Amino acid sequence: MFSRAFQITTTALRTVSRKPSVIGTIRLMSTQYEHILTSRPNPSVALITLNRPKALNALSTPLFLELNKALFDADADQAVGAIVLTGSDKAFAAGADIKEMKDKEFSDVYKNNFLANWGELSRLRKPVIAAVSGYALGGGCELALMCDIILASPTAKFGQPEINLGVIPGGGGSQRLVHAIGKSRAMELVLTGRMVSAQEADQWGMISRVTDNVVEEAIKMATEISSKGQLAVQAGKEVVNAGYELTLAEGLRFERRTFHGLFATKDQKEGMAAFAEKRKAEFTHS
Repeated sequence: MFSRAFQITTTALRTVSRKPSVIGTIRLMSTQYEHILTSRPNPSVALITLNRPKALNALSTPLFLELNKALFDADADQAVGAIVLTGSDKAFAAGADIKEMKDKEFSDVYKNNFLANWGELSRLRKPVIAAVSGYALGGGCELALMCDIILASPTAKFGQPEINLGVIPGGGGSQRLVHAIGKSRAMELVLTGRMVSAQEADQWGMISRVTDNVVEEAIKMATEISSKGQLAVQAGKEVVNAGYELTLAEGLRFERRTFHGLFATKDQKEGMAAFAEKRKAEFTHS
């Protein structure tokens, strides 16, 4: 949630750079936002870029309000099959905005349920891929963990350094880390506040993989996902997420019933017919 990024940042890190090869593939959309950028690398992929360069993409309330709106707009767009979320080369997100929080009182944060809207991302039905470069600390780490798939560049660094500020993660970090890397490693990160490299996060199973040109790779993956039937993709996301919360017997039953339900779709008929006829399926998402 919070981070010490402001203590370790130099002026050299206070810029947002994007590889020209990425810019060349992106068509910018509306400029309605102040703290994020929205674009379409292709019609079926929505790309959302955190854009607070002077604060290393620190997650403020105004930023999260914009982010949630952009995410749900993409989720509701029938042309979009998958979403990519990224930051800059220097920071995916260095943490929550400490300047916004440092003077808050218990009565304020409790009464207004502070950070509750951070969990809205988990209600999205379409898959979200995090493309992480640089710092993903505190809230940045939590935001990445909320996504369905994490791809990381070799420069990525993950951590939950809230303990250094006299608090603990408040945006889901402790809970999602237990699921992602187990109790012992989650406890280590939460209690020591240390950062882990992309390579270590990969070894722990915290991310899908380390890759160069992470944004391009995330867009490529999102494009591949978008070529599938949206009903099956959404069902696949739902059953995998259910595996976190259900017993094995309940999860198997839920998976099987969801599998059965897809036989009521036109995409199932088309997909299996195309396979039998050795041709490419033409999904209609119906």
